[in-house]
This record gives sequence, structure tokens and C-alpha cells, in this order.
Amino acid sequence: MSTIEEIANVIKNLKSAVIFTHTRPDGDAIGSAMALSRALSLCNIKNQVVDDSVIPEKFAFLCPDIRRFPTLDAEGYLCVDASDENRLGELTSTFRKGAKKGKITVNIDHHVSNTRFCKYNYVRESASNSENILELIVALGVPLDRQISQFLMAGIVTDSGGFSHNDVGGDTFRAAALVSDGGADVCEIAYQLFRKQSKARATMYAEVISHLRYLLEDRLAVALVTQEMLARYGLGQDATEGIVDFGLTVDSVEVSVCLMEAKKGQYKASFRSKGKVNVNEVAGVFGGGGHVLASGCVFFGEPEEVVDRLRYAVLQHLGE
Repeated sequence: MSTIEEIANVIKNLKSAVIFTHTRPDGDAIGSAMALSRALSLCNIKNQVVDDSVIPEKFAFLCPDIRRFPTLDAEGYLCVDASDENRLGELTSTFRKGAKKGKITVNIDHHVSNTRFCKYNYVRESASNSENILELIVALGVPLDRQISQFLMAGIVTDSGGFSHNDVGGDTFRAAALVSDGGADVCEIAYQLFRKQSKARATMYAEVISHLRYLLEDRLAVALVTQEMLARYGLGQDATEGIVDFGLTVDSVEVSVCLMEAKKGQYKASFRSKGKVNVNEVAGVFGGGGHVLASGCVFFGEPEEVVDRLRYAVLQHLGE
């Protein structure tokens, strides 16, 4: 694995770069990408941030200029917060074609399931990938201005669950202190990302939670969001973010899962664990992955069939 100093030197020699992050980006993906973009701009390196998804409205204050497809024929392809190239979604083929043509590829990530798919890889497990991006920005010699600090704080706060996850340690708090000193407004970030929502989203959330299913003697909670629900409330798929976290507030629940119907017969699953179950391993059974406490995958089939497969997989990892 490359050191952060080696990667910083590689980036310093680039004249241009495209920054990729994972499909359906969360706050850490966007914060990582936008902070790196700002740092590259301050180094006079022309760059673009790309993602194949429609960016959720709640992140609009962070990312006014994320493209769906690169228009820059850049020297470097930099991937942030993506555990493997398939996580780039519809941009996977673009990335692969560029790599084959000799573009310099760099991978900065914090997922235990990372496949080291680039020429230069820096993968350090941490509460958020924004902590790794902060380390890179410092290695680049770029000062932490308010914009960079705001992006990084958004990523840290999001992936650490507001500093509540059990992978949060001194490094996370030290990173947060640095970006706070740099001008990050944690109060604004917390409101925008965790508390602000439309009436339609609040009503849909209440409906989903009221139909939460408890399995395995209440150790597994499963929420289901259908296409019909989203259409009825006039919401996009991004409205499902955060639903999975509710299940873990129930004291008996060890694993919480949110199943979102992407299309008929296809469900995107988000997993959360209190720590007894490694949900990276559970998601891995179905071709997914992520973190020990937070992972995802895709299921195919009818809803009851999906729930039954999910129930069995979690049971095998409860360790009893």
C-alpha cells in the first residue's frame, strides 16, 4: 500500500484530475470529494468531481458543482470513499477505460472491504474517509480554509454518526478539532444533514417505521420502502437515508436493515449493527460490503423471499 506522502507527491505532479466517489453518495463521500477538489484547485490542478447519481437535496449546500459524467480529459482519476470500482455505478466503465489508457489512478478509502483497485492505494480504517482526506490535504501542504473544513466536518459527522459509533476514537476527534479550528460550522452541518426534512419525508418516515418488522426474537429489524411509497409522497430514493438507523434504537435489536425497492424485483439493502454482528460479512454473502457496523448490498427477488434470505444470513452471524 502507498503512503499518504507518496500519494501526495503523485497528485502534486498532476496537471488535471477527475475525482470519483461512490454511487448514491452520503455525506462522507461528498465531503471527501469536495474537500479534495478544493485542495486541488488551491494547488492549481484543474479538476472535476463526478458521481453517477442525483445528489440528495440535503447535500445541496455542500456540492453545487458535481457532474454526472466527466468532461475533462484528465491525467489522473482519483477515487474517494469507494471500496471497489463497481461502487462507482454507471461510471465504472469510464474509470476502467481511463485506467486502461494509462491514466494515473489513486484510491483513498476507509472501508475494510476495499479491493485496492488503483495503482496507488491508501486504505486506512477510520470512522470516516474524510479523516484520510484531511491527512492527504495536510501532506499536500494546503491550508485548511473554511470551505475545506466545512466539507470535511460534514463527512466526519455523517460517517461517525455524530461521533456516536464505536469506531470513533482520538483520531476522529483530533480531525474534527482541526477542521473546527479551520472554520467548520458543526451546528449548521448537523441541522442540514440530520434534522432538516420536508413534511412529506417526515410522513413517509412515520409510515415506514410503523410497519417495521422484528425477526429473530427481536434481534433483527427490517424496514421496507417501496416505489409506491416514494411515488405517493413525491420523494426520491435519497429520502430513505437514515431510516436504517432507527432500528438500532430498539434495545433488543442487534442488526437493522432498510430495504429500498429500486425497481420491481430489486432491493438495495442498508445494514447497521450494534457490534455483535459483522454486517460487512453479512452483506458479503450477497456480493456487497462496507464496514463491520455499516454495509450494503443488492437483493433480487420478491419481498418475502428477500426478507427470508436476509433473516437466515443474519442468524448465521449472530454467533449463538
